[in-house]
Amino acid sequence: RLEEFLKKEVDLELSTLPDFEERVIDVSEVEQLMNSINTIPAPCAPVINPQAPNAATGTSLRVCWGLFSDDTVECYQLCYKPVSNERHSDGQAEHTLKVKETYCTITDLLPNTQYEFWVSALNASGISPPSERAVYVTAPSPPIIKNKKIQSCENAVLVCWESRDINPVDSYTVEL
Repeated sequence: RLEEFLKKEVDLELSTLPDFEERVIDVSEVEQLMNSINTIPAPCAPVINPQAPNAATGTSLRVCWGLFSDDTVECYQLCYKPVSNERHSDGQAEHTLKVKETYCTITDLLPNTQYEFWVSALNASGISPPSERAVYVTAPSPPIIKNKKIQSCENAVLVCWESRDINPVDSYTVEL
């Protein structure tokens, strides 16, 4: 029977034409709902703090910043580079770190060297403008005491040392 059925020509014409209504769909309610959804704006620029006392060692710096708004922030992008007195300082290597907190300790730096820092805030909507730039300075290396030049007498001692730093040191403190 199946074979006979498949041999027959089947007429697939509809005897009556379908009657479709033209409908206009009102999406104004959906538009209002879509417009009422709050989108998170990109954050404002963070404010980088000046260098705090005791925030540096010879090879590290602790950098802090903050926000003066209630922006939603997922992370921060901290950038830094060594400060150069040369006119062609564009060749200096710029470093970028992603940080979750409003502070970061940067290590493996050079002693008695100035570094320029700036920070941006990021969220799902984008990145903020960068903060103002702040200059931080690592602590100088301890000097090398020249043992062969030490001289002493009953009421005095002469101690000589030399700095291991390329940049000049402002002052030294001698402790007895």
